[in-house]
Amino acid sequence: MAITEEKTVEEKNLSFVEQLVEQDLAEGKNAGRIQTRFPPEPNGYLHIGHAKAICMDFGVAEKYNGVCNLRFDDTNPTKENNEYVENILNDISWLGFKWRQVVCTPMSGRTAGSITPSQTVRTQQRTSTALPPGI
Repeated sequence: MAITEEKTVEEKNLSFVEQLVEQDLAEGKNAGRIQTRFPPEPNGYLHIGHAKAICMDFGVAEKYNGVCNLRFDDTNPTKENNEYVENILNDISWLGFKWRQVVCTPMSGRTAGSITPSQTVRTQQRTSTALPPGI
């Protein structure tokens, strides 16, 4: 006797994050908008764990027609370096993702955007045409 399975509903393989996003969307939270962020510290080069986080943060935003912001956390200003900022921007682009906005969180009495204002402006100009309407 053969056992057959009938599937009436297509099964989805979703991560727990995607399950939460879909639940929020179904409940109408945030007016159906998805916004994620990737918050690297500009005090070193990215590693494989960062690449995984980039793919999750940017990928979820992309999959659900949302946006992802790049937020540099200024938690260790003695080790930060514009070289690291430039490499982080290049690595994210190399992975095929675009950010909506670059934000620099101020610490130690510094002002927002003080890490590399020219990079922030240039980056926002480069990506501003790719923004979804209304966001």
